[in-house]
Order: sequence, then C-alpha cells, then structure tokens
Amino acid sequence: MRPSGRKWLARRQWDESDVRIRPSKGTRPRTKDRPSHEDALVGMVVTKDRGRWGVVLDGRSDAIVTMRARELGRTPIEVGDRVAVVGDTSGQPGTLARIVRLEERTSVLRRTADDTDPYERIVVANADQLLIVSAVADPPPRAGFVERALIAAFVGNIQPILCLTKSDLADPSEFAAEFEALEVPVVVCGIDDPLDDVLEVVEGHITAFIGHSGVGKSTLVNRLVPDAHRETGTVSGVGKGRHTSTQSVALPVKNGWIIDTPGIRSFGLAHVDADTVVGVFEDLAAAAEDCPRGCTHMGPPADPECALDQLEGASARRVEAVRTLLEALRSNDAWEL
Repeated sequence: MRPSGRKWLARRQWDESDVRIRPSKGTRPRTKDRPSHEDALVGMVVTKDRGRWGVVLDGRSDAIVTMRARELGRTPIEVGDRVAVVGDTSGQPGTLARIVRLEERTSVLRRTADDTDPYERIVVANADQLLIVSAVADPPPRAGFVERALIAAFVGNIQPILCLTKSDLADPSEFAAEFEALEVPVVVCGIDDPLDDVLEVVEGHITAFIGHSGVGKSTLVNRLVPDAHRETGTVSGVGKGRHTSTQSVALPVKNGWIIDTPGIRSFGLAHVDADTVVGVFEDLAAAAEDCPRGCTHMGPPADPECALDQLEGASARRVEAVRTLLEALRSNDAWEL
C-alpha cells in the first residue's frame, strides 16, 4: 500500500521525467518570415504630423490616415514618398491604416542644419522639380540661398527652376542672368500677374516649392491652389520674413502635385563635396577626370592644374557658374540665410 502525504514525497526517487520546463515567452524563437502584403494598396504621402501620415492612394483623391507598421522600425517616411498600405483603407473617420513598405525613391532633396552637421534631413522625396522661389525686392534676393538650393537639387536628381516673385517691384533680369550658364529655367511673376507660366511649369509634375520666409512662396501656393489656406506672413524690418508654414504638404494641381515646404532660414550642405557638384554636369565631369588628385576645381591659384580651365565656350561659362556654387559650398558662413 502506497504511503500518503509528505512522508511518501520525501522517500520517492525523482528522475528527469518528473521535470517540466515551460519555454519563456520572451525567449521563443521568432520566425524570420514576414507577410508579403501582396494585397497592399500603393499611394503617395501628402502630409506628416506626429507619427501620422496622410496618404492619397492611387486612383483616389482623398487622403487616408496611416501609421508606420512595427516592422518598419524607425524608417523615415517623408512627404512625397510612395508607400504600400494595408488595413482599413476606407478613409472613414476614426480609421487608421498601416504603412508596411516604403517604395524606392527616385529623388531626395536633403539639407543639414549647418555645414558641420553630419545628420541629413530629408526635405521632400520623389519630386522631379524644385521651384526655388526668390523675391527680387522686399526682401532683396539672396544669391547664397539660390546657389545652395541649386546644389541640393542637382545632387538630389531634381530639375531646379528659379521662380522670381514681386517682379513689379524691381527688374528680375539682372538676378536671373547670374544663373544663365547653368541652364536653369526661370519663371517670373508679379504680385497680381496671371500665373499661366507657373501653371505650365508644374503641370503633370511633382514640384517642391522652397524659399526663405517673406518671398511670397505661400502666397503663390494659395493662388495656385485657392483652398490650400497656407499661412502667410509679412516681412520684418530687417528684411527677413516670419516663418509661417511649419509642415510640408502635397497639394494636387494641374494633373500633378506641388509640395509646399516650410520657410527655410538655414540650408546646410555637409553631405555634399566639390566632386559631387562637378559630376552633375557631363562636360565638366569628363574634363575633371584629368584633374590632379585632391583638386578642389576652384582654379588658380588654389588649383593651377585644374583641367576645367581647358574648357571653352558654353562649358567655360558653366565652369565659372559652378565655381560660384562651389564657393558658396565652401563658405561656412553662407548656410544661414
């Protein structure tokens, strides 16, 4: 007869068959397989605000609210990005879909806080044009801003376009001529002028608008898209405008999109070097292959053997224009505008 109670438990011989080990939930092997999300819908990010992104799905006109799926981690998602979305994509109030994939970018407009900051900030993704808005008066045009915006566009695979506003206050031709050798298209508009030329430029494209505060960028956007309601501000007495728009937003216009970016007062280019700028232009890049090692492409006296000095005609004029860009790139005090 088997003893009972504690006396029997004390006399019993234990073996490995009596041991039960439950795996810890925290140490269970995790599968590497991830959902393919083949049924995901694709669209463009049109707004970004505190962990939520507005996305307009292909074939639709209204934006849905989305969040970033856990599997994307901290992957940066910017206005202009093409993304794949799953979940509740009805767009009904209170619904929230998930961004599960970031499509490959065709272009990126980047800047840094200053010329020593290694952290790159993406201003906008996938734009094929950059409309650089500059007033010709009130405030006066700042060549440093335009030069740096041109560099960012060139190296970001974006076609730059110079838009000169307030042309009824001053003649824009002299300022526009400074960039003629770079073959940058120029559009001009006065305060009350028709916007036919600007509309023609943006039609069918994704165009990012950039400009420092007070040049009339948000006013221009509001005229192009009357229901945009972008906040505008006046120009202060020191010639610098009050920062108005604080978030980038994409707006539909003429079978395309315009992306209005916040007013920028600093445009660092720590991620760009001279070779990258020269490499944008085929004729200059070919000639630069004969430059000595370490050439800064600035010409004499800094680089007496720079091969760019051998170019002639339109290429020679382009060399001078590019060296102006390189000088702006080298000037550490030129990033604050």
